[in-house]
Amino acid sequence: MSETLKQTPSQTVGPYFAYGLTAPQYGYAHDSIASPTLTEDDTPGARIRVEGIVYDGNGEPINDAMVEIWQADSNGRFQHPDDPRRPNAKFVGFGRCGTGTDPQNRFWFDTVKPGVAEDGSAPHINLILFARGMLVHAYTRIYFSDEEAANATDTVLATVPQERRATLIAKREETPTGTVYRFDIHMQGDNETVFFDV
Repeated sequence: MSETLKQTPSQTVGPYFAYGLTAPQYGYAHDSIASPTLTEDDTPGARIRVEGIVYDGNGEPINDAMVEIWQADSNGRFQHPDDPRRPNAKFVGFGRCGTGTDPQNRFWFDTVKPGVAEDGSAPHINLILFARGMLVHAYTRIYFSDEEAANATDTVLATVPQERRATLIAKREETPTGTVYRFDIHMQGDNETVFFDV
């Protein structure tokens, strides 16, 4: 008589990943390979802050999400062996931020505005979102409101229906501390952010 094996229960990607993968942000003693600060004092490029809130389907901020970003440097070069253009060694281009330590449950990244990485591409930041209840993480992109001409010719953005493109555009704001691009993420609802299959 053979034994019948049962399916292993599903496992979501949250909520504990934020504490483990952004440990210093949450006050834990061990290190993390990434932080919300992608720049050093001598990193070239226009300094910007990208910040926002991840909202659930009820419009409530999610206090235990984790956001990762991957971007080109100010010259459009990636810190990756497949990019032969010798990227700036002082700019890694990878950051990670949990939403649980901010009173408003925001994520933020202090970085440089990316350059154009290739023909047919507008300056953008790749974003990966981890949140409770998700079986797999979600992928999207951040484009910039002050890059209208480049956005109009971006081949990826062109695949998104016109009425949904605004969900991928970060709004520029000038603040006393510098340039901030506001990018809120909506998991569901009327303003649901466009997510991509990768």
